[in-house]
Amino acid sequence: MGSALSRRRLLKGVGTLASAGVLLDAGEGNRAIPSDDQRPRVLALFGDRYHNADYIRVALIKLFQDLNLPFDYTINYEQVSADVLRSYRLFVVLRDGMIWPHGYLEPNDYEYSRALESNRDWPQEQPERWITEEQGAAIKDFVKGGGALYALHNSSHISLSSQDYREVMGGAYIMHPALRPFKVLVVNKQHPITRDVQDFMVNDEQHFVTYDKDPKYILLQSENTDGLTGSDAGKDLGTKSIAGWAYDFGKGRVAFTAVGHTLHALWEPEYFKLQKNAIRWLLKMS
Repeated sequence: MGSALSRRRLLKGVGTLASAGVLLDAGEGNRAIPSDDQRPRVLALFGDRYHNADYIRVALIKLFQDLNLPFDYTINYEQVSADVLRSYRLFVVLRDGMIWPHGYLEPNDYEYSRALESNRDWPQEQPERWITEEQGAAIKDFVKGGGALYALHNSSHISLSSQDYREVMGGAYIMHPALRPFKVLVVNKQHPITRDVQDFMVNDEQHFVTYDKDPKYILLQSENTDGLTGSDAGKDLGTKSIAGWAYDFGKGRVAFTAVGHTLHALWEPEYFKLQKNAIRWLLKMS
């Protein structure tokens, strides 16, 4: 009863994708998906200051349409809880770990914004973390108990705020340079996620991340073929970074892929194929 009530509350701020792929409001979406529908349910949390929720929504609608899976989504991180996750098989995350409860000048922190002729006293831009200890533990327990986590792009940043989330997700964000072309190399061609996926080029943020687990679970590596590097606190990170991994965690599964700052990157054909493979593998459909 509690789980059903929490899910109804969640869906007040959530969109639902029906099996036909039509985006409906929460009430219509619930009626469009029969109660006896046995397909695994998916919840996605996405969107933040630097990642417009609309491009992610458009990308995920196409992804789950192609997979013929219903999915619910929310931009409200406060709604993530053990009770809500209990209604789902897969939790997809594409947002970072920061919030600005006191406001900010604009979505993108451009320097010219600070010298406007009509400048005024804007709120101080001091980010805070959104994830609580309870939420981190809930995500960890959800996967450990048989659920699945698909962390994309900047969701590795959440690991800087939650040890429990980091333990299940498998790594943490370091930095990224500006948008630029780089190559994504498939370093494990035997995994179901990389089946029939070829190396590909994208123009995206090349995320440099720390990886905490066994190297045997690494699937992807990014490389700037122009010789451009990343740097953190004066340390040269080189031209390459781990860009994807997957493993079992308890009774559940985890996958992370780093590409995803733009719609055209999410829809790069080889990467789109890989995302579909990842969803199938996470849900044990393949």
